[in-house]
Amino acid sequence: MRPNELMQRLSLQHPIIQAPMAGGIDTPLLVSTVGERGGIGFIGAAYLSPDRLSSAVAEVRSLTERPFGVNLFGPVFRPGLPADIGRAIAAVTPAYASLGLQDPTGPGVPDDLFDARLEVALNSGATALSFILSPPTDTAVDETRRRGMTLIGTATTVAEGRHLEELGVDAVVAQGAEAGGHRGTFAADVSLSLVGTMALVPQMVDALEIPVIAAGGIMDGRGIAAALALGAQAVQMGTVFLATEESGADATYTRSVLAAADGDPVVTTVFTGKPARAIRNRFIVEIEDAGEAAVLPFPYQGELTGPIRSAAKRQHQAGYQAHWAGQGVGMARSLSTRDLMSRLVEETDEAIRRLSGR
Repeated sequence: MRPNELMQRLSLQHPIIQAPMAGGIDTPLLVSTVGERGGIGFIGAAYLSPDRLSSAVAEVRSLTERPFGVNLFGPVFRPGLPADIGRAIAAVTPAYASLGLQDPTGPGVPDDLFDARLEVALNSGATALSFILSPPTDTAVDETRRRGMTLIGTATTVAEGRHLEELGVDAVVAQGAEAGGHRGTFAADVSLSLVGTMALVPQMVDALEIPVIAAGGIMDGRGIAAALALGAQAVQMGTVFLATEESGADATYTRSVLAAADGDPVVTTVFTGKPARAIRNRFIVEIEDAGEAAVLPFPYQGELTGPIRSAAKRQHQAGYQAHWAGQGVGMARSLSTRDLMSRLVEETDEAIRRLSGR
């Protein structure tokens, strides 16, 4: 296919962006392999210390000379810890006990490392910097422009997309309701912003002057071709890479992904306090049954459940892990990233030929 504006800007041979997947899933090998195969990979830096982010960047740069990107959770309002956290503690205590952990006493307050992470990202040599959960800061806009980096925001509604364009981003990820992981909603109630990818992308394309990237439920070349037909200049895919050989997902996570069906990933706040789509499991059911008061606001819920998720991963207990995935999970494939990229390109070309009648 003929390169479009965004592909030229990011030096893409194929309009495929590997979505950032924080928590060690997007390994340097995964990021670099996607780049070597003509797409662009992103390092999800949300949970990395500045030093670990520097190490990840250095490893990617040692593996490829191709472009790569860094993704950050944008700064979000941090409410005070609720006065009564008893129900939240009571709700997670059985999980602590099942995993052999000492009873929880309450969440800590995580350090705000946004500025430090941003500084590393800006000096990383990355081609692109993307944001989710909130718009980029004025500093990010100014500094990416000064460095010639591509700045990408994430929107779940047309209004959010317009706001990002006005702030000066170079492209917008139109995150459909089907997408796995955290919702990018920042200007509306999440219940009012769960717009499907097929509905969101063309409306976003019509409303914005800058390139739109489609995300959510895209798992093969048919989905890529459909997104391009709707006017997107590239697609951002995360779930499709979860079961690849280069993914940092452990065996428990990989089995959950390969066994899941389209209805299994649900939007929940139980892991971090922010709405995110994950494969429904025992922990989600138990905490949601305990009611809204059992979930603390972000970032406190993430601090409260962190020991559970870490212990569950060590013990291979899928029922207590956060297995982020989108609604296309039933189409996940266990392949090398190299083979997956080749198939995605072949499938896209075939879908376009079929639609054009050639």
